[in-house]
Amino acid sequence: MDKDTILILLNEVGILPLFYHADIEIAKEVINASYRGGARAFEFTNRGDNAYHVFTELVAYTKESLPGLAMGIGTIYDVETAQKFIEAGADFIVTPCLNPEVGRACAVANIPWIPGVSTLTEIYNAQQAGAVVVKLFPGDVVGSAFIKAIRGPMPKVKIMVTGGVQPTRESISEWFGAGAYAVGLGSNLFPKDVIAEANYSWIEQKIAESIALVKEFRSSN
Repeated sequence: MDKDTILILLNEVGILPLFYHADIEIAKEVINASYRGGARAFEFTNRGDNAYHVFTELVAYTKESLPGLAMGIGTIYDVETAQKFIEAGADFIVTPCLNPEVGRACAVANIPWIPGVSTLTEIYNAQQAGAVVVKLFPGDVVGSAFIKAIRGPMPKVKIMVTGGVQPTRESISEWFGAGAYAVGLGSNLFPKDVIAEANYSWIEQKIAESIALVKEFRSSN
């Protein structure tokens, strides 16, 4: 899947699930449920000692079993780690902060780089470093009014919001109404009790509902 297609998919679906688990089978089940719910991009977060091993297994699995799914890696801070996951087959890389070296590695690999930003200057620097989409993080701290304000001097900026987004009509309407390009959701889509109970149908339904809320908002605005 090429770079432009991944970013278009991210926008069209509007919801990027993000998740980490050290158990490969649980991670597969979560990704399967997300895919059945309509997600076509998934961010596996690099938040555990076993993340690289699990990710390599997931890349092989999704490429064989889940056609049209872009499998990305998140929580990447440095270029060495980025390069390792690029070589493992990451379709895109999401970073919590702005590191242009990671951006250059992604450019060489011709995959999307979505860096974390929280100021106008960081957004500008990210764009200068090659980012097409930036990640506003933490969204609940910065607030939706930030996007509205930024889109004054930067009307074409593409912002994905992560942190504090809820899978509810009110939250989806707030962020997309402010001009979000997409939103990333983690623990609100994958509560610990749901994972512990292996209630994957709940995850599938919640993701489907969230995607439907994005479509509903867009069709009425």
